[in-house]
Amino acid sequence: MVLVLAITHINQKLLNLEIYMKVERLKKAELDEYCKILSIETKGKNKIDLISEVYSHHRAEIDRAIKTGNCLDLLKLKINNLADEYANNLREKIDNRREEMKADDNSHYLIYKVLGISKNEGSLIDEYQNTGRFLYKYAGSFLEESASLCLFFANNKGGKTTVENTEGKKPKKFEIDFLNNNDAVELKWRDATTDGDHITKEHTRVKVIEGYGYKPVRVMFYYPQREQAIKIQETLKTIYSGVNGEYYAGDEAWNYLTKITGYNLKLILTEIAKRRNNETEDN
Repeated sequence: MVLVLAITHINQKLLNLEIYMKVERLKKAELDEYCKILSIETKGKNKIDLISEVYSHHRAEIDRAIKTGNCLDLLKLKINNLADEYANNLREKIDNRREEMKADDNSHYLIYKVLGISKNEGSLIDEYQNTGRFLYKYAGSFLEESASLCLFFANNKGGKTTVENTEGKKPKKFEIDFLNNNDAVELKWRDATTDGDHITKEHTRVKVIEGYGYKPVRVMFYYPQREQAIKIQETLKTIYSGVNGEYYAGDEAWNYLTKITGYNLKLILTEIAKRRNNETEDN
């Protein structure tokens, strides 16, 4: 019985990866299992071959949807499923962390009290600081994956790729979130960094990408609100302009994605948010 439940859990996890399009992160054994679920023959094939066949499977799925006029419905289904999966995982992470925190050593509350923070307020601050990190991480990953899905549905010959760092030794490679024909698109849900080293790294990254003959495109859906972070974004915008790249932030980012894909991601997410709100009210 335990074995059956374990296999079921693994298969469900692998099926969820059909939505995530992150097969590169699977171990070979997991990839083999996933391919079997998709009826892809695995015998005698290495990981690179199987990843290629998985993407071919998804491309064929999209092509069939295009022919039958169901492409938008399929995209909405995948993003809805992705949202459900992220929401469930996020809730589990938060609940587990809250449970762990019940056994925390809270002797540091002494310093909180010295600074005028009550025990109750200090407890809430600690809780939100711990769980907030999960929320920011999951929110960013979900939005960036959803945007990638829109790009993939519009151009299923494109996708995530890497380029060798020709300007230095670290990092060895730079990742391109989505290579859309000649546009090397970087997707960010938001970027609130105030670290000056971030500018140097990003400058190197766009120079490397330009050197490969691609046009760097930065798409950031939410603009930072703090002064130092805003200054860094202004500098990054100048860097992109200097290599004939493109920089979109806030409403411009949403509009850019809609324009090049034909899919209004913000509208799709608004519909999901309304559904979540209705579910909450019903409960």
